[in-house]
Amino acid sequence: MSTGQDGFRYVDERFADIQMLRYRLNGLERLTARQKQLVYCLSQATLFGRDITFDQFGAYNLRIRKTLETIYTDLRIGHESDDFKAMTVYLKRLWFSSGIHHHYGCDKFVPGFSQEFLRQAMHTVDAEKLPLADGQTVDDLADELVPVIFDPAVMAKRVNKADGCDLVATSACNFYQGVTQEEAEQFYKALRDSGGDEAPSYGLNSTLTKNEGHLEEKTWSVDGLYANAIRHIVYWLEKAADVAENEQQRQVIKLLILYYTTGDLKHFDEYSIAWLQCLEGDVDFINGFIEVYGDPLGLKGSWEGLVEYVDEEATHRTQTISDNAQWFEDHSPVDPRFRKPVVRGVSARVICAAMLGGDEYPSTAIGINLPNADWIRARYGSKSITISNITDAYNKAAHGNGFKEEFVIDEETLSLIDKYGDACDDLHTDLHECLGHGSGQLLPGVSPDALKAYGNTIEEARADLFGLYYMADKKMVELGLLPDNEAYKAHYYTYMMNGLMTQLVRIERGHEIEEAHMRNRALIARWCLEHGADAMRLLKKDGKTYLQINNYERLRQLVASLLAEVQRIKSEGCFDDARQLVERYGIKVDATLHDEVLTRYERLGLAPYKGFINPRLLPIFDEKGEIADLYVDYTEAYDHQMLRYSSEYATLV
Repeated sequence: MSTGQDGFRYVDERFADIQMLRYRLNGLERLTARQKQLVYCLSQATLFGRDITFDQFGAYNLRIRKTLETIYTDLRIGHESDDFKAMTVYLKRLWFSSGIHHHYGCDKFVPGFSQEFLRQAMHTVDAEKLPLADGQTVDDLADELVPVIFDPAVMAKRVNKADGCDLVATSACNFYQGVTQEEAEQFYKALRDSGGDEAPSYGLNSTLTKNEGHLEEKTWSVDGLYANAIRHIVYWLEKAADVAENEQQRQVIKLLILYYTTGDLKHFDEYSIAWLQCLEGDVDFINGFIEVYGDPLGLKGSWEGLVEYVDEEATHRTQTISDNAQWFEDHSPVDPRFRKPVVRGVSARVICAAMLGGDEYPSTAIGINLPNADWIRARYGSKSITISNITDAYNKAAHGNGFKEEFVIDEETLSLIDKYGDACDDLHTDLHECLGHGSGQLLPGVSPDALKAYGNTIEEARADLFGLYYMADKKMVELGLLPDNEAYKAHYYTYMMNGLMTQLVRIERGHEIEEAHMRNRALIARWCLEHGADAMRLLKKDGKTYLQINNYERLRQLVASLLAEVQRIKSEGCFDDARQLVERYGIKVDATLHDEVLTRYERLGLAPYKGFINPRLLPIFDEKGEIADLYVDYTEAYDHQMLRYSSEYATLV
């Protein structure tokens, strides 16, 4: 187990391709009793959204989860059998991914246990604990679930982005029912065409269904779909409003409650604007249907939650960046037509996560920039966070694991990375979130959804390129964000190495790149490799492939050129150009290189994916029954936490 100098255990359980980590709530003791009450109430609201995410990611996920959990806890014999052990791993993967598909690759898990074992186990446990529908027998339930679990052709991918397919019909995510891709695209295009320049994010909080040939939306709200879960979320948001740090924060929470109550996306926009303008106070949160990566059309928001409090010392870095946002925009290498004349409302903080939920748990982002609506960004700005205790946990877990020594070309480059790597990684995340996503503008009349299934990859590439370009600018040293003009080279090397080679450890042999962030990194690195033979190359050394960068200044020029092109594609809404760029550089995998990278990585004995076990927040009450403090328990085991969540926060099954 990996521990820090203070004895805190960062690395915990490992299963399949996943390593579980723990994150520490650094500085929580500095918060007042009222702020801790707020953290607790918001954390409860975060945990009560869990079942929504499971259901969004697949129509059978909740029933499969409940069935396997019952077998896991109630089966009295056979725990030493290979089938039971394989089912345990499958269940842990299901918990991790909020469903039966891989959280990153989106392929359905291959069960290592047999159908016969599952059927027999279902008959062995108490039937009343199984998720039986009205009038359904155990055999009926087994007949319903077995094809979903075992047949590779049934619900094969959670999100399919393969060019030329009906992406809706071939994706297992539970956002569309009986609807084709063309029908969905036409339905929302008609709404956008009539919505004007400040139209809400149509489709963000609803399931699109077909009823007697007519398309209709079922909204996720207090009185709509997911009502029971949302009512519990609202209950704790109301508690949070009572202990808000200030009146502005209280009004933000009230607007979120109004949105959940009505399901009206205009109220969501009102909430988003108020939320990004609420900058006072130490505690903040994200709660709702936010990111659209789980929808092949990039419209539907997966539910997620995050509770946070400010890391005051580290926030100086992000404030320096946001204070200079206009300078960065004015000096961007993109066509002036695509720059924002006036950058508005850019705010940035480094925060500590206090609780993760929904699509942010157990695997979470290290940086977030919201809101996503382009018109809100243009008029009001955005709010960015970098999560310091999460990145700290990643860094502690990776220390001394041999990964860099295996893939970095020489000692000189290794020393450069050891010296500057962590600082550069944090800075690139800040630039990506604080400025990259908020930079640039769409030309008049261009739809935010013009790039369709390629939009997410292009947007992530745009933000990454923005960060890469400015990492190498002397302005970083002038602002005190990097110690010298050599530091950026550490990040250029690790970024390009990752995009060309090492991120392939997350892909199974014979598969292509599916996830938008991975496609983005491959696109950037491969484009630069093809267009910059004088800057970098892949070479063989002692029978192994390595990246060699010969000219970092030339590589920055390539980054600038690609940033200009990607921004043009985004600003002009050029679907065909986006498609060509992503399909050519972001998806295909060199089988020979892939096999080599996997073989080298497997010898290290590392897990390619990391996720987090939440700390357990236990309230300490005063004599009046008010929360006076929080006891933070870091000892809860992964399976115990997941089973406890399935018991205490079950709302939909």
